[in-house]
Amino acid sequence: MAATAGGLVVAFADSARQQPAASSGPGNGGTGNFGFPNNGGGFPGGGPTATGMIISRDGMVLTNNHVINGTTGLTAIAVATGKRYQAKWLGYAKGSDVAVIQLQGASGLAPVPVGNSANVKVGDQVIGMGNADGTGSVSYAPGTITNLDQSITASDDGSGAAAERLTGMLQTSAHIIPGDSGGPLVSTDGKVIGMDTAASTGLNNSGQDVGFAIPINRALTIAHKIIAGRPSPGLQIGTSGFVGVLVPSAGNGAQSYQPDPSVQLRQQRANEERLGQVFPAPTRCVVDDTSAGIPTRIAPVSSGTLVLGSLCHTAASTAGIAAGDVITRVDSRQVTSPASLMKILLGVHGGTKVTLTWVTPADQKVTKTLTLYAAPPQ
Repeated sequence: MAATAGGLVVAFADSARQQPAASSGPGNGGTGNFGFPNNGGGFPGGGPTATGMIISRDGMVLTNNHVINGTTGLTAIAVATGKRYQAKWLGYAKGSDVAVIQLQGASGLAPVPVGNSANVKVGDQVIGMGNADGTGSVSYAPGTITNLDQSITASDDGSGAAAERLTGMLQTSAHIIPGDSGGPLVSTDGKVIGMDTAASTGLNNSGQDVGFAIPINRALTIAHKIIAGRPSPGLQIGTSGFVGVLVPSAGNGAQSYQPDPSVQLRQQRANEERLGQVFPAPTRCVVDDTSAGIPTRIAPVSSGTLVLGSLCHTAASTAGIAAGDVITRVDSRQVTSPASLMKILLGVHGGTKVTLTWVTPADQKVTKTLTLYAAPPQ
């Protein structure tokens, strides 16, 4: 397995939100709860740790999207040489949990040897590899393929984030643990046949290890589209625009689709009541989403995106957007809900100037030109 281990990088998320856990859904999934195993121990340099696979000599690295989700900085250490690289993310497919990062200034690296996941069968012997527990070194977990074409539902345990449905997964008995996310699931001849993605969190009724990996053929197909810069549905190439407003979410953690700001407000109040943390929205900008609250007054409009707060040092706070305002338009496009605002911004790159229109609780219409920040990966 030396060739495979030499094609790995470890410990590359400098700053990221806590990542989702997953529970199996109806259909092909097994029973029990599963977690995205990327938050390993504290590797020097700080932040969540995980694994990635080098897929080109110039430093293209394949990993999971949930590993880079929310990150504001990336570094990577090549296992073969111990060299540390600054890295940037090129793109991701959230619904498939695949992402590509690039090691800056890298050359002459050895890619991982790749197999053919179409040939994988139940009962095949495999080895899960990765930066287990965030130690900064590669560990090996033997097991077998126990099922094919599995489906799991992933959700951010305790944070209220939207659930993600992952399909077509390889199921394995290999002991996949925190830090392994983005690492290889390899055949006995050392060829990568999958990417470690999710694992049991101990609630599985069988008492056995249950891990899941994305078939390498599918992961690489997505990765090559990202590298080539070929947009397709569900694929984010490069950064998207970031205004810096906090908006209401539905009960499942996703942005609300409700057009009426008063309904959005009720949704958000219900969300916060479930968490036992209802308090008024601050009158100043906030440092993160945990500081937002419930606006005491909102703009008297029938549709748009209700603002719960503006993050400090962003375009929104600079422009004076505040809790209770309702965003109604981006350039010529009407904003009909928080979800519609997100959809519009995903199609606009960071650094782009846009004309934003919003209405204040005093029924004052405001239109300003803002330069969007680059959003972290979602």
